[in-house]
Amino acid sequence: MPAGGRLGCGRVSHPGEPVGPAVSQPHPRPRVVVLTTAATPVPAGLTAWGGLADVTLSGAAELPDTLPGADVLLLWDFFSTALRDHWASASALRWVHVAAAGVDATLFPELRRSEVVVTNSAGVFDRPVAEFVLAAVLAHDKQVHVSSALQRERRWLHREVASTAGGRALVVGTGGIGRATARLLRAVGMEVRGAGRVGRRDDPDLGLVVPSDELAEHVGWADHVVLVAPLTPATHHLVGADVLAAMRPGAHLVNVGRGALVDEPALVEALRTGPLGFATLDVFEEEPLPWGSPLWTLPDVAVSAHMCGDVVGWRDRLAALFEDNLRRYVHGRTLRNVVDLELGYPRAAGG
Repeated sequence: MPAGGRLGCGRVSHPGEPVGPAVSQPHPRPRVVVLTTAATPVPAGLTAWGGLADVTLSGAAELPDTLPGADVLLLWDFFSTALRDHWASASALRWVHVAAAGVDATLFPELRRSEVVVTNSAGVFDRPVAEFVLAAVLAHDKQVHVSSALQRERRWLHREVASTAGGRALVVGTGGIGRATARLLRAVGMEVRGAGRVGRRDDPDLGLVVPSDELAEHVGWADHVVLVAPLTPATHHLVGADVLAAMRPGAHLVNVGRGALVDEPALVEALRTGPLGFATLDVFEEEPLPWGSPLWTLPDVAVSAHMCGDVVGWRDRLAALFEDNLRRYVHGRTLRNVVDLELGYPRAAGG
């Protein structure tokens, strides 16, 4: 713990509820540092926060100078490890907000052991990611990628395509994104099941939820396996060679969660030799995807650049969520999306 400790912050015993001065006492005019880069444009409406707080924009290199004395850190550059690198400068820090749903890049042992409250941007990306998944499923079933390749070759090849209605989808991850995805897939007539940290029946959105640590026993049921789970120690390489080998022949894998949910060398092998039929990948273990990765050129892969939730206006919605939480913080009200630092996501969001 940095010098000065975390007195007056309090840890969350029931995530999402106020349990300590960090979320139950007013904090008039806090010092807020916004960690950003030239490649991550500053939040829209930033000047409006000036009425609530003293706001400083900072790059990673400047953080040792800007972080001391700040009690709020907004990680607009949500993949940055600068807080870990400069943790000793965070002597007054009470609250970290991450401008993303996933906080895997933010959490590190010293932060987990501290009394700093961490919140994320859950809810902003639910519907956009669900729409991307639906588009991926439809593109696969209707052979859109095949048609595009044939068009480039000027080949006229009539084919029959799959019916999406009646297809089966296993959604791995039971948080807001997983639930929005399940609802949208059900709306087009698909049968949906879920996989999460805890198995259960009769989930209102996902129906049957199977334990994700038993994934290999259940993936054979699905035509489409959709990964939307957060990246935690428990989900790292959740989809490995055993799970891939258990998929039904011709199955479609969609990863819109985190790249490291999948063992990429095992994925490449499964695409080359089966049974996996196709993969739609928006996230990768290394980003940008290296030029030499075989995933660029394998015929049964669709690659996109970690953009599945980035619809027009997404930065404005991220900024609005943080501003709402900042007002809550200033007035001593409950913060939204408090992350359980052991689980790695808000408990109410599932996994």
